[in-house]
Amino acid sequence: MARQGDVTRILTELRGADRDEALNRLVPVVYAELRAAARAHLRRERPDHTLRATALVHEAYLRLLGGDHLTWNDRQHFFRAAAEAMRRILVEHARKRARVKRGGNPIRASLSDVNLAVDQDPVEVLALDAAIRRLEEQDPTAADIVRLRFFAGLSVEETARMLDLSERTVKREWAFARAWLYTALGGPEPPEG
Repeated sequence: MARQGDVTRILTELRGADRDEALNRLVPVVYAELRAAARAHLRRERPDHTLRATALVHEAYLRLLGGDHLTWNDRQHFFRAAAEAMRRILVEHARKRARVKRGGNPIRASLSDVNLAVDQDPVEVLALDAAIRRLEEQDPTAADIVRLRFFAGLSVEETARMLDLSERTVKREWAFARAWLYTALGGPEPPEG
């Protein structure tokens, strides 16, 4: 795991004159963590899925670094942006699958039944994305926790460090977010845990 200070220092240097040099140093420092997050998420998916962890990380990295405005304040900010980029890629993948399938009535899904970007109906993935955006309007912290836990595959401890929150707060917000999303997705009462 990359030290927080190293990543933050390099991110600050990205705004300087020698952007290419800073980018060259950033890749090896964050790549392993991004790949581990992508693998953790995709581990829950079917083995023959066309989207692999490496492709997900590369696409997210290209999106993160493709613009001229690289304005991450620190390591946490960067990894939250990475989790959001991965979420968007998975949602776009689901939208493409939905266009291919076309037709059928949208179905309601429970959070425990949704496995993103896999054999689930793409409509379920899109419903989850819409629900998270509604949750964000009500509780941005809970939405951040969902993105980091669900899309980036971070543990409670990693999420707490990433958001500079206590583990207890993350657990409480995670429980709230899960219950809220179950209701929003029309699922049964959420299971304990």
